[in-house]
Amino acid sequence: MELGRAKNLKINQLRLISAIAEHGQIRLAADELAITQPAASRLLADVEQHLDARLFERHAKGMVPTLIGRALAQRAHNLLVELRDLSRDLDELKSGEGGIATVGAVTGAAVGFVIPAINQLKATSPRADIHVNVEASEVLVRDLISGKNDFVLARLPQGFNASEFELTPARTETVKLLVREDHPLARANEVLIGDLTHYEWVMQTHRAPIREAVDSAFLEARTQPPSNIINTTSLLAMIAVLVSTSAIAPLASEVSELLIGNRVGAKLAVLPVRRPIVLTPYYLMLVKGRQLSPIANRLRALVNAELNRGRRPS
Repeated sequence: MELGRAKNLKINQLRLISAIAEHGQIRLAADELAITQPAASRLLADVEQHLDARLFERHAKGMVPTLIGRALAQRAHNLLVELRDLSRDLDELKSGEGGIATVGAVTGAAVGFVIPAINQLKATSPRADIHVNVEASEVLVRDLISGKNDFVLARLPQGFNASEFELTPARTETVKLLVREDHPLARANEVLIGDLTHYEWVMQTHRAPIREAVDSAFLEARTQPPSNIINTTSLLAMIAVLVSTSAIAPLASEVSELLIGNRVGAKLAVLPVRRPIVLTPYYLMLVKGRQLSPIANRLRALVNAELNRGRRPS
């Protein structure tokens, strides 16, 4: 790309042109640049000589930009604003107050720990560009390796080598069984898992950890798992089915607490199952040796603090 004569203009020259156009007087422009008026006049003369064009018309009451001067002043102003913003962005990146961070999490971890951590981060760093990916662990870990996620809260799927990651134990999830609040079993004092075989269910497909935990709970109770199932990975679809049918939905405890808590107030209830349904633990995972950006590192620390704060018997 040919930049022409403008390529040799210096920042202080651009500042002077912008300031003269703004104030209409070279004395005020010189004051803004903290230089003497003669020095400002020489600087302007150098620019006009270099460009072979008059930039301002001198009048008794001030200086008026020519057509070329007006165009240059506008571009100079825009460039200076961009440089100011770049400087601010660099400072924020170095301090961890700006930049981009992407965290991946299974649903319960996203709701219970990632979102509260992001809320804390955004309270002090509103310009931070944060992305949250909620997926199955296999997708999260694959995207972690490829660099699409900075870190994840996920289980280590089969076929992945644990030695490639920094693994910090996070949480052991429990599963709650949700129904609409006027469900026939919603007011029961206790529910046996074996009593639920013939009800309609809505849950994730086979190989999903929650689905496997539910199937194991039925097998441990020496009864057949349910066969009337709507399969979906969408939490929104699960809720739609729950509120419109007598289906049962197994969800991570953090998700169920959010739905039936005061902030959401969904008309749902948790079935009082005698034996808790427990999932395999998930980890806070990073690729070993990969450096996080300052903002991603701050977010990781906040997530870790949330995990430690929320660590209690499941």
